[in-house]
Amino acid sequence: MTPQEILDTHGPREAMEYDVVIVGGGPGGLAAAIRLKQLNAELSVVVLEKGSEPGAHTLSGAVMDPRALNELLPDWKERGAPLNQPVSGDEVLFLGENHTTRTPDWLVPGCFHNQGNYVISLGAVTKWLGEQAEALGVEIFPGFTGAEVLYGDAGQVRGVATGNVGLGKDGQPHDGFQLGMELVGKYTVFAEGARGHLGRQLIAKYQLDQGRDPQSYALGVKELWEIDPAKAKPGLVVHTAGWPMDEHTYGGGFLYHLEGNKVTLGFVTGLDYQNPWISPFEEMQRWKTHPAIRAHIEGGKRIGYGARAITAGGILSLPKLVFPGGALIGCEAGTLNAARIKGSHAAIKTGMLVAEAIAPALKAGRSHDELAAYPEAFEKSWLHAELQASRNFKQWFKQGNTIGALMTGIEQWLLPKLGMKSPPWTVHRHQADHQRLHAASQVEPKRYPKPDGVLTFDRLSSVFISNTNHEENQPAHLTLKDASVPVAVNLEHYAGPESRYCPAAVYEYVPADGGGQRLQINAQNCVHCKTCDIKDPTQNIVWVTPEGGGGPNYAGM
Repeated sequence: MTPQEILDTHGPREAMEYDVVIVGGGPGGLAAAIRLKQLNAELSVVVLEKGSEPGAHTLSGAVMDPRALNELLPDWKERGAPLNQPVSGDEVLFLGENHTTRTPDWLVPGCFHNQGNYVISLGAVTKWLGEQAEALGVEIFPGFTGAEVLYGDAGQVRGVATGNVGLGKDGQPHDGFQLGMELVGKYTVFAEGARGHLGRQLIAKYQLDQGRDPQSYALGVKELWEIDPAKAKPGLVVHTAGWPMDEHTYGGGFLYHLEGNKVTLGFVTGLDYQNPWISPFEEMQRWKTHPAIRAHIEGGKRIGYGARAITAGGILSLPKLVFPGGALIGCEAGTLNAARIKGSHAAIKTGMLVAEAIAPALKAGRSHDELAAYPEAFEKSWLHAELQASRNFKQWFKQGNTIGALMTGIEQWLLPKLGMKSPPWTVHRHQADHQRLHAASQVEPKRYPKPDGVLTFDRLSSVFISNTNHEENQPAHLTLKDASVPVAVNLEHYAGPESRYCPAAVYEYVPADGGGQRLQINAQNCVHCKTCDIKDPTQNIVWVTPEGGGGPNYAGM
């Protein structure tokens, strides 16, 4: 049965009406909900969260700038927010294969200064924000996916439908079938994070990216370690550039010391990379073997793993933020500041700004129109100024890491010293990440060392400690537009890059009946990073929502 046939047979869907529907229970979505209730406690607000609870799918480094949180909840310390470890020091390292060069403190660009910030688990902060929202009367529906945008007769967004539950692998309802429900709002806010399933559709439908640079992404692969107390340096923040990336591949590492003898570390690879033999997961494992990184974690134990795409194009790739009936906020829109490697403060701020546009609109009796006050307020905000100052960051690196590092120094260190808040020039990019791959025959294959199971690991054992789980008897949420393309194009021309860029071993080429190869999709492994949806060179893979509650269940990440 097709989705429409299922609806025709089992419908109509139950509908629930709210003033505001928010899709995504991350920092941005929860900040929007909290701010709405602060402005008008009588508003009915619902938040949909596809994870088992707020924070379950949240993954970030993370060093948090508390500026937006200070504005949202000035008494967050008294409320017990889990911002427990202030940054105590910064190190910016340039790595060679066998050497390390530390940038003198006086030369470190302002974007890498973290005084006044906190090393956190963003998942823990998100869970806490959920508690603050519920205390104000916000309804949070964990384990429910926003699976479909609902449109009115005039083309306006009027809400979303949650996913059906109880469909078998064949797409047919079984004994446990439950039809999704409609959540209808006067305004709908989309806060799904990077490469949101519904946000992607909205950007295309309303042409929100017209006149903007193509969006650019990166993949962050992260681990959590418990280390020898003698090695603990609570609050130390380390960022690295250089090895193991080559000159023409953007990437860098981070290593942050939390409280409790824990270290969070990871490697970010730009998804505009050109060599199809690259495996971001393997690059992260290799990076850990560098003496400058090994020294922090050797003798410790890995206790967590995760991966997530990052929206990194900056303000030049930012789509129009509003459309009839709704708005995009946070990483759904792309407000992460890649130069600072920070997005949670931006998500919270945009959540507040959209709430401050919605509340007076509702008071005036408006609904389902464009919230022009939101982008207008954004353009006057400190966040807009911050993103403007960093607008060229990712663009410079497409010309090579040497030029990228040099121009970052000029724009983020020299110009501020000359009294210039923003560079007087603008650099554009014109290719989407999936268009960047060279043919496999044009480049030398990369070969990675086998994991030792102590410092370096394989993908399957990594997925295991991400607590990833999906109901097995459900349709695969990783879909192909054309089942012939993976072998005929991806394998033939690019040596099957999906088997390497996926950090969860979802995709593998296996012998086909009758000879040759076929693409096997192990959807149960998926950690919802969205890399395949972004990097597939033919854009043949489409990520759709699985049953709610499925996916990773990050703890302490």
